[in-house]
Amino acid sequence: METLPPIVIVVACDNHYMPLLAGLIKSIEVNHKTEEHIHFFILDDGITRKNKTRLTESVSPKIFTIHWVPMDQVIPAGMSIPYDNSSYPLIIHMRMFIPYFIPKEYEKVIYMDVDMIVNDDISKLWNTDLKGFTIAAIIDVRIRQFGNSHAVENYKELGFAPETKYFNTGLILMNTLQWRKEDLTPKIFQCIEENRKFANYPDQYGLNVIFANNWLEIDTKWSWSAEEWNPDASLIHFIWRKPIYKTYMFDKRYQDMFYQYLRLTKWVDFVPISETKRLIKKILNKLLKLPLLLKK
Repeated sequence: METLPPIVIVVACDNHYMPLLAGLIKSIEVNHKTEEHIHFFILDDGITRKNKTRLTESVSPKIFTIHWVPMDQVIPAGMSIPYDNSSYPLIIHMRMFIPYFIPKEYEKVIYMDVDMIVNDDISKLWNTDLKGFTIAAIIDVRIRQFGNSHAVENYKELGFAPETKYFNTGLILMNTLQWRKEDLTPKIFQCIEENRKFANYPDQYGLNVIFANNWLEIDTKWSWSAEEWNPDASLIHFIWRKPIYKTYMFDKRYQDMFYQYLRLTKWVDFVPISETKRLIKKILNKLLKLPLLLKK
């Protein structure tokens, strides 16, 4: 019996990134010290039964209840994923559908990218007071402002100041009830479609423009980039090259942390992925978007 309201976390994953997900969920388990049970929703982009079993057997059922949600079943009728020019997988847009498929009793959700590890109790993040905002997020420590390169290049045309704060969408604490009331997903997707040539990071572009100057800022320790060492970081985000690749190029201490968690899972014998396979994955991501382009 749950004595405290559960923590609700949503991620999106496919088979390629399952080692990342395994490291993430184990890091959450190891550092979770309070009594909340965690409902962990995984948006499933074709994950095999074998990988599902491996993940389930890697975590404690006393802490987690895992919910597998097929990706093709989360898109509401009348909505469609926007086409973009990036090599990011279609799965990046799945976070926009969370408020529509998550059980209505869960009015607050943490969305996380799978390329993260948590070195603190996730309940500290969960208990953040949203103070009436629909979302809370962390400023992107690499970009920081709309006026910086590759952020919102047409910010002037959209009427924003260059110093408008720019957040990373890898971690979002969202009020799902408010999101649904405002029906925000179609607005975000329309923004991406209309500004496709400026949307270098498509999901971030749409979310930052729609929520500009209207989001709660969380301490950067909850989404610290692996590019710079910070012993006090509560969450490490492998924003660029991932620790599962042989060509990982950032602070090795973070990569070592990741593998310490991964070795506690059924991926204990995982071998880093070659650069060739990484590039093939990026090419496949582009090819899978072609049907969206043909619809336009």
